[in-house]
Amino acid sequence: MQTTKSRIGFPQSLLLLAFWLWWSLVGCQRNPVETGTFGLPTTELKIGGVSLHAEIADTPQSLETGLMFRSSILENHGMLFVFDEPKKAEFWMKNTKIPLSIAYIDSTGKILEIKSMKPFDETIIPSSTDKVAFALEVNKDWFSRHNIAPGQAIQGIPHK
Repeated sequence: MQTTKSRIGFPQSLLLLAFWLWWSLVGCQRNPVETGTFGLPTTELKIGGVSLHAEIADTPQSLETGLMFRSSILENHGMLFVFDEPKKAEFWMKNTKIPLSIAYIDSTGKILEIKSMKPFDETIIPSSTDKVAFALEVNKDWFSRHNIAPGQAIQGIPHK
């Protein structure tokens, strides 16, 4: 009785090794980006030792909609708007029920300026500079309640 041995050739061995490496490095890891209640990815930011849970608006739809139509946001929550390139930013409060504060942020994560916005106000709130890479909206006066001011750095901003 003759038995045949199953042999895997060199190319197949490389393929199996590559798959095993991929699976062990990528396939078994948890996704570091969570998804918020509204289906947007989220990230944890730190500003002056204060943690803030931020939804990330980085698609045309999410950048346009922002926090419109929401009735509230939790105290240490907000929305981080991510722009493709630094620019002069402009925001308004059309269809936005929540009084907000907004921080315009440069590409290094430094807060350039902070402004307040009133519910349903369609007045454009422009940045004073064209170096805005991010904008962070939070409940009105959140920055002042936590002693956060222009010049401070935000940690945890996603890299572009």
